[in-house]
Amino acid sequence: MQHEIETQWMGKMQFNALVNGHTIIMDTPERVGGEDSGPIPKPFVLTALSGCTGMDVIALMNKAGKPLQDLSIKVSGEISKKAPIEYIAAHVVYGIKGLPEYQEAALEAVTRSQEQICGVSHMLKKIMPVTWEIIYNGTEIFNNHEQVLSNNLN
Repeated sequence: MQHEIETQWMGKMQFNALVNGHTIIMDTPERVGGEDSGPIPKPFVLTALSGCTGMDVIALMNKAGKPLQDLSIKVSGEISKKAPIEYIAAHVVYGIKGLPEYQEAALEAVTRSQEQICGVSHMLKKIMPVTWEIIYNGTEIFNNHEQVLSNNLN
């Protein structure tokens, strides 16, 4: 099995990608020749990471019979200073709301997603550090950002 998308140039700097029957518009800001009718392409890598791990966490929590009240995911991509401009690190922040007794299960679900299930995270970790933190009901319960970055510098 393979995934396949089709992308069509629409004029100026706009490209429309057809992904499983859904159109995604990519464009550039006006200052570089586009019309800003969609995001630039690079952040879609971060979007794929957030969606992949988010779906894992929801599925794992539902399967455990411990559904969450809310899940928001923020992904930051650190960009290189020289061309080619690329991501050199990513950090995922999980904002989770759920029953207090589900906190440990949420930590396990995120860890399992990041370390065993999420194919996007697994792929990205081959080329750069991917770190994460969990804010559960407003309190940070996990953060490996500094630990992973210091390990990569040694």
